Amino acid sequence: MNSDDRLRQRASRLLSQVATRSDRLINEGLAQADARKWHYAVLASLQDFGPASQAALSKRTGIYRSDMVGVLNELAQRQLVERAPDPDDQRRNVITISTAGRRQLRRLDKALDALHDELLAPLDAAERDQLVRLLTRLLDHHDSPGS
Repeated sequence: MNSDDRLRQRASRLLSQVATRSDRLINEGLAQADARKWHYAVLASLQDFGPASQAALSKRTGIYRSDMVGVLNELAQRQLVERAPDPDDQRRNVITISTAGRRQLRRLDKALDALHDELLAPLDAAERDQLVRLLTRLLDHHDSPGS
């Protein structure tokens, strides 16, 4: 077995290389749509799970709390989210997706669909579904307590 064969048999290396290519493709594609992956993550989270505090959004999306402020400022400046005082705790805000944010999310979904088609081009629909199931299983395992 030569070193090329050995490297190509390591799932960790393959995942890392695909992740690098995926990040580049997604970041460049979203930049063409005047967006960033964190914009999409926040908008999708708000649409799928409803209004949330900044801390809850950070937890839902995996965006560091210190970075979330900047992301929310960008989205608010573009009128894609709305901030309102939390009726239960006036010290924090509740973030809600706006009508413009829902329109932007639909545009970004279409852009990401095309980017994913490019990323996953060699796989048929069943293989794509299987890949997502397997990656989800791995992620859930490593995110569970005690792992």
